[in-house]
Amino acid sequence: MITLTSKDNAQIKQAAKLQKSARCRRQTALFVAEGLRVCADAMKSGAAIETLFLTEAALEKNTEICTELSACAAKTFLVTPELFAHISDTQTPQGVLAVIKALDKSALFDTIKNGGKFLVLDNVQDPNNLGTILRSAEAFGVTGVILSADCCDVYNPKVVRGSMGAVFRLPVCTAEDLPQWLTAHPQLHTYAAVVGDDAQRVTETTFEEPCAIVIGNEGNGIRQATAAACRHRITIPMNGKAESLNASVAAAILIWEMVK
Repeated sequence: MITLTSKDNAQIKQAAKLQKSARCRRQTALFVAEGLRVCADAMKSGAAIETLFLTEAALEKNTEICTELSACAAKTFLVTPELFAHISDTQTPQGVLAVIKALDKSALFDTIKNGGKFLVLDNVQDPNNLGTILRSAEAFGVTGVILSADCCDVYNPKVVRGSMGAVFRLPVCTAEDLPQWLTAHPQLHTYAAVVGDDAQRVTETTFEEPCAIVIGNEGNGIRQATAAACRHRITIPMNGKAESLNASVAAAILIWEMVK
């Protein structure tokens, strides 16, 4: 393994930029996974590890798994704790970070006509929410997730960590024009999740495949054009005084009702 000590090294500069810039992630088709468990999930899921960065402490503490990761990586570098902190996005770095090639999940769009239960996200912005939603979707067996083009970047470091490996295993695609995409799939039974008395209770809804639940922005909900493109309106019945639920909490409830 080669040891790196300078912030000016090209590999270090790229990793630091990938942590911060969605544009860089899109242009290079690369993203960062940080932490022993997340990197191990990437490896076990068959993700292509372009570069692996390790500290000596991490290698000594987790020799077996770090050796496996290194064997799967195209390049492995040892870095000092100070240099690792420069490329890390966490408060207590574990000393394991991988630069990974973006995953091609475009085949998801071709499977919809064959059935399945999907989740559609319209302008979800919070990376913690998105990571948690992907984690729930994968845990409950959702077929795939479709994002509007202005959703939070699925390869945002917080999304990758929060998804607990779901980002590697769950088919996720982006629709450039979400309302148009919804109307272009007439075989898909679409359900807009809204707040209001005019919507059917999700607990009383029968989901016929292929189907998709659409969840909107944290503060504003589903956009009017997106809701208009859906065939049904559903809501989560609430007895308390809260007007709405957190997006990730609502998603977990809706997903459970759809797949049960």
